[in-house]
Amino acid sequence: MTPDKKDPAEKGPADSGNGSPESDYSRPTVRGKGMRTGYTTGACAAAATKAAVTALLTGKPVDKVTIHLPIGQDADFTLHRCEWIEGVPGGFTPGSEKVLCSVIKDGGDDPDATHGAEICTTISLGPPTEEGVTIKGGVGVGTVTFPGTGIPVGEPAVTRVPRRMIIESALEAAKTHGLESGEGIIVEISVPTGEEVALKTTNARLGVIGGISILGSTGVVQPYSTAAWRASVNLAIDVAATNNINHMVLATGLQSESFTKNHLDLPDMAYVGVGIFSGAALKRCVSRGIKRATHVGMIGKFSKMAEGYFVTHVAGNKVDTTFLAGLAGQCGASKKLQKEMAATTSGRHFGEIALANDQLSLFTLMSQMVCDESHKLLGDDAEKLIVDAMCFDFDGTLLGYASTSLEGVPLVSSSGASPRG
Repeated sequence: MTPDKKDPAEKGPADSGNGSPESDYSRPTVRGKGMRTGYTTGACAAAATKAAVTALLTGKPVDKVTIHLPIGQDADFTLHRCEWIEGVPGGFTPGSEKVLCSVIKDGGDDPDATHGAEICTTISLGPPTEEGVTIKGGVGVGTVTFPGTGIPVGEPAVTRVPRRMIIESALEAAKTHGLESGEGIIVEISVPTGEEVALKTTNARLGVIGGISILGSTGVVQPYSTAAWRASVNLAIDVAATNNINHMVLATGLQSESFTKNHLDLPDMAYVGVGIFSGAALKRCVSRGIKRATHVGMIGKFSKMAEGYFVTHVAGNKVDTTFLAGLAGQCGASKKLQKEMAATTSGRHFGEIALANDQLSLFTLMSQMVCDESHKLLGDDAEKLIVDAMCFDFDGTLLGYASTSLEGVPLVSSSGASPRG
């Protein structure tokens, strides 16, 4: 996948002072020399497939296999299991109709929820098909139930590039080892721990039920690359738009997302964890015809967005407590209190001082600035999207909120009444 270049409309961090800009997280980066890359679930499934087809056709066990990755490189995989699963259970019975091979998914030095999972493929022969290979989902591989993912509803959650890798790996092994014409290959992918692992992902929100997805556009996992993260944000918005969701909640973290559910009456699909990609998520909402987006976050992230920085988690881009103290001054804080606020060392510390001195109005002002800066970022498209902002503390208290809509934020109290704001 080609890295996304930084959008000039999104402000990044200032120059570090030595002539080189700080890392801006708006494009994939690898932090630290010599960090170990890993492999995607798609690459693991392709490797297991090639091994299983080879074993089935040769009658010999396979312990290592090499596949070709979409980025133009070859990768070697060590098999975790290679066994004939019909005949003698757990042992080799050449001539059996089915062979199972598996690879342990290794995420390298930036492991995700699927790190350590066993990715299995079971190979059998069947009637010929147009592609020559039929892919099925077994235990632990999710099934698509909502449109918008790019995979037909009812199909196993194997995305386009991994699907191609699996088919090509199977056909390569079949050609090498003389599969007779008129026979097709059936590939069943399974992940024994897939249902449990899926609980740690956003699959359920995307309508992928029963297990994980088999993913990967390059075949490799680059340590601390943000490409996959940004792609997941785009996918969540795409699925929501396809399913007629017109109001998205763009959460900078899990806590703020959880807090927001006490104040907005929206389906789970409307929530997306955007992390550092608030600006990119806004633009995606516009491009997909979403009508309203609500930023939710805490003081630190909101202070950066209020200054126009929509890449909110970058090296050297610390919370500007002097800026926040200035907002407090605009809301009536004394010079002495502003000085005390400016001396704080974090957004959390600043919030504690503000609350102790009854300075809640500054959070409403900051939220309004987040909305205004969002519309500046969108430029000519600003009128297409209503933008709200809701700022929380670490205990879940809604400190302040604002909207570009004259009607305000559509908050809902526990009784169902809409408060004024």
